[in-house]
Amino acid sequence: MLIGLTVVWVLLWGGLTVSNVLSGLVVAVIVTLVFPLPPIVFTGRLRVRGLAVLIGWFVVDLVVASAQVAVQALRIRHRPLNAVIQVDLRSRSDLYLTVTAELLSLVPGSLVVEARRSTSTLFLHVLGVRDESDVEAARRRALRQEGRVVRALASDEELAAYRSEGVGR
Repeated sequence: MLIGLTVVWVLLWGGLTVSNVLSGLVVAVIVTLVFPLPPIVFTGRLRVRGLAVLIGWFVVDLVVASAQVAVQALRIRHRPLNAVIQVDLRSRSDLYLTVTAELLSLVPGSLVVEARRSTSTLFLHVLGVRDESDVEAARRRALRQEGRVVRALASDEELAAYRSEGVGR
């Protein structure tokens, strides 16, 4: 984190100098001490097959959503409808909430506008929503993405608990 904050500092100042790097490092240390982030403990394991599925579906979602957004953007005099929807994630892990939110935000046409850590709830702004069935489809897509994240990163115990709730099949 210190290196990342230092790089941002140097980029903001626009020049790579010794003084910029040192002052950036000092600022980074102060920021991390004054504003500590909650720890995210990774107790899971990286599952190669699950990770491959996660990446594959992410690429498919990216391509399909890009085409859908392009079509909506090119429609003259058509104002696309949108909605902010609530998605209650089934996992209670901060890590899975964060990864799911990031992946959903990277897909064109959806953006996480709020994440409630205490309830594992995401609020998504979704483009191209015409009716309740579109809302439910967007909610199902988000939950499928969460399921892929869990199957790619969860420990055996977390995965068993996730599946025992009837999720992820």
